Amino acid sequence: MKRNTVVIVLCVFCVVAGLELLAHGNKGSWNFLERRKNNLAFNTSSGLHAANNPGSVQPVDFERAAADAVPSVVHINTTIKFKEVGKNNNPDQDPFGDMFGDDFFRRFFGYNGRQFQVPNQKGSGSGVIISPDGYIVTNNHVVSGATEVKVTLNDRKDYTAKVIGTDPNTDLALVKIDAKNLPAISVGNSDDVKLGEWVLAIGYPLNLEVTVTQGIVSAKSRNLGINTQGSAPVEDFIQTDAAVNPGSSGGALVNTSGELIAINSAIASPTGAFAGYAYAIPSNLMKKVVDDIMKYGSVQRGYLGISMAPENLDDAKKKELGINDNINAVWVMDVDPKGAAAEAGIKKGDAIIKMNGNDISSDAQLAEMVARQKPGDKIKLTIMRDSKQMNVEAVLKNKLGIFPGTETAAVESLGADFTPLNKEDASKLGIDGGLTVSNIRDGVISNQTNMRPGFIITKVAGIPVKNVDDLKRALMKQNGNFQIEGIYPGSSEIYYYGINDFRK
Repeated sequence: MKRNTVVIVLCVFCVVAGLELLAHGNKGSWNFLERRKNNLAFNTSSGLHAANNPGSVQPVDFERAAADAVPSVVHINTTIKFKEVGKNNNPDQDPFGDMFGDDFFRRFFGYNGRQFQVPNQKGSGSGVIISPDGYIVTNNHVVSGATEVKVTLNDRKDYTAKVIGTDPNTDLALVKIDAKNLPAISVGNSDDVKLGEWVLAIGYPLNLEVTVTQGIVSAKSRNLGINTQGSAPVEDFIQTDAAVNPGSSGGALVNTSGELIAINSAIASPTGAFAGYAYAIPSNLMKKVVDDIMKYGSVQRGYLGISMAPENLDDAKKKELGINDNINAVWVMDVDPKGAAAEAGIKKGDAIIKMNGNDISSDAQLAEMVARQKPGDKIKLTIMRDSKQMNVEAVLKNKLGIFPGTETAAVESLGADFTPLNKEDASKLGIDGGLTVSNIRDGVISNQTNMRPGFIITKVAGIPVKNVDDLKRALMKQNGNFQIEGIYPGSSEIYYYGINDFRK
């Protein structure tokens, strides 16, 4: 089959009929980060731990693995509630409003020429219990934009869940239900997964009851370029031929010991249904993302500051970079002059062959290994230059590097425009004042949060903010981690966005 006929689709279940265009228009843009009441660490006492490697001999019977893992996989149903939208104040676009009057359309059509109702959008997916006290991992695209998240356990008990945090860059999310003594899954080491290893995919496809399918690991470190949700996506998928369908997103990929080795996320298909290949996010990357969300409220990610040569590079460019196809490595195509790699002495044309002693064979593998680190972490790289091997040490940075020390630069580093609310609008929203966020671009907000335009900042690190000067003063008091607090018009909830490693 030709490559251009294959469609990569996220496995979230179809939305209600008639809302397809609306769903596409809002995909991946409504993720909010809420405050956690408990700052829980990511440890073995909460049911999340690295497990022993599965045996080299694969059993034919999957009964034990399924029995151990199935109780930990849950069904997730989401709702996006829509209110009156589509205001139309232009008489030229409403020619019948003045002729018949608003009451005519309100009584006979439920529409007054200026507003209309849009039905709720429904979605379905899966999730995996990772701690006995109710923490559940799923895909970001499963809960993206949801105003209501319902979780049904394997024993058919229903709960309302709260979204604790999301990471669009890895397509992962953490939600929580108010429950105790839940059957948390045992988490395995995805680095130990081998090609040809038997695996089980567990989830709730097509709105069915829990379903278990079997297959093998058919590839590792797959980078498909399908994640358009984040500003710096990380793809290092485990590929399997275990059957996965819409609704399986967020479900478990387990080994024959019943240990979680990946979170099912996508399928390759010409039709939208399973056609042979499914893709899952490795458990080691998942553990890092969840750890950060639990500790900091959002993901802390270190950046090396290089661009890597793609596999399909033409011969002329390969010659320019000195790329030798016989060397199993990642080739550096460019270097950020202010990045960690440049400071470590890495240059354009270098070949990275190892990181922290582990062999590197693909850009996806290197990206995932770096993504497990935080700003300030030191990594050891083995590089090849002019046929000579050398070791260097790099200290990873925040993507934006070191921030200038002026008030204006601190505001600019957020990467957005800010407009003060007038007193009338603030009064309607029931607040004293705030800053409306618009034109979000590359910066701290887009790199570290899921904030969307229209958000109204009311506090920064607990300091009230009503104008840009207030924002400047609040930011100049920060030198690390803090939270931006505020609301969205039309919602009564307060949202919190975590900012990490902020430097003035």
